[in-house]
Amino acid sequence: MKYQLSDADRVWAEETYEKIREKISAECDRVGDRIPYIAEDGVYKEDKAETDIVWWTNGFWPGILWQMYHAEGKETFRKAAEGVEEKLDKAFETYTGLHHDVGFMWLHSAAASYRITKNERSRARALHAAHLLAGRYNPRGKFLRSWNRDRSGWVIVDSMMNIPLLYWARDEIQDPRFEFVAMDHADTLMKYTVREDGSCNHIIVLDPVTGELLETPGGQGYESGSSWSRGQAWAIYGFALSFLHTGKKEYLDTAKKVAHYFIAQTDLTGGVALVDFRAPKEPVYWDSTAGVCAACGLLEIASHVPEVEKEFYTNAALRILKATDERFCNWDPAYDSIVQMGSGSYGTEHDRHVPIIYGDYFFIEAVLRLLDKDILIW
Repeated sequence: MKYQLSDADRVWAEETYEKIREKISAECDRVGDRIPYIAEDGVYKEDKAETDIVWWTNGFWPGILWQMYHAEGKETFRKAAEGVEEKLDKAFETYTGLHHDVGFMWLHSAAASYRITKNERSRARALHAAHLLAGRYNPRGKFLRSWNRDRSGWVIVDSMMNIPLLYWARDEIQDPRFEFVAMDHADTLMKYTVREDGSCNHIIVLDPVTGELLETPGGQGYESGSSWSRGQAWAIYGFALSFLHTGKKEYLDTAKKVAHYFIAQTDLTGGVALVDFRAPKEPVYWDSTAGVCAACGLLEIASHVPEVEKEFYTNAALRILKATDERFCNWDPAYDSIVQMGSGSYGTEHDRHVPIIYGDYFFIEAVLRLLDKDILIW
């Protein structure tokens, strides 16, 4: 086994996997190849294929389905995932609205499909997305611009989770350009996003001509200088993945640095994450999705560190996952979504304390990792 678990932890993981299997099987029967985002009153009412085909989270449902297909071999999972992938072709046609999150969209759909089925059409789609992402590269500032509109120098830490699409393209067509772009970007974020204490900026604004750091807006956190928890999670997992794909030790060291900060903060709140670790004590806002994403990153770190360090990161991930299970999970198969109490940002109400699709994805991936049933989608 990749992770050394106690008997009690293994039992928890196995029992949780059985609940996941039952829950996602029931959801797949109801949802099929629609594209869910936030469950309302236990129902995925909105279909992003109809309302916003370029929305950044549109890959997470097929990501769940491919993880479950890899673990179970159940054809309904594969067929639903392939259906979403085909619908995402409309996003390519639309083009306007696509940005740095094409990694989230096509790593979990087309690239995952190709890894498992070797479908050449899926390979072409994933390569198309990789070229779109690489095309956002600013060679003066050495970064991939985030978002669109008048934000040519804006970069967000979330982008670290999208550059694995470039590493995949590097390997797939044996073209080092994709790695050069990805590593330039990771180096820039390592320099300007991660602070000395291990906390992170969500947004950095760079001069698009010189690459000079201009400002660090608060973004989805409380304010500039605060500590948006999901941004910390993106950094943990994102830098760990860049280490996986490049072997550059500074990336692993950075992932560990942010991880230590995140672990210390969540230990203060029983293993679950506040939306922002540096927001006022009241009101209390939670973001379950930050914790489960960080747990995946902690497990990735555990797979790379020396034996004497592995238990620390594995146990930290387990504490977060178990706390999330105990406090925030709904296991009723008739109720859409597993992980409740996710929050999109500190300042918005419509996506505060709601079940968000990527929370389920990261929780499921983490449990599958513990049991060696996962497939590397990143």
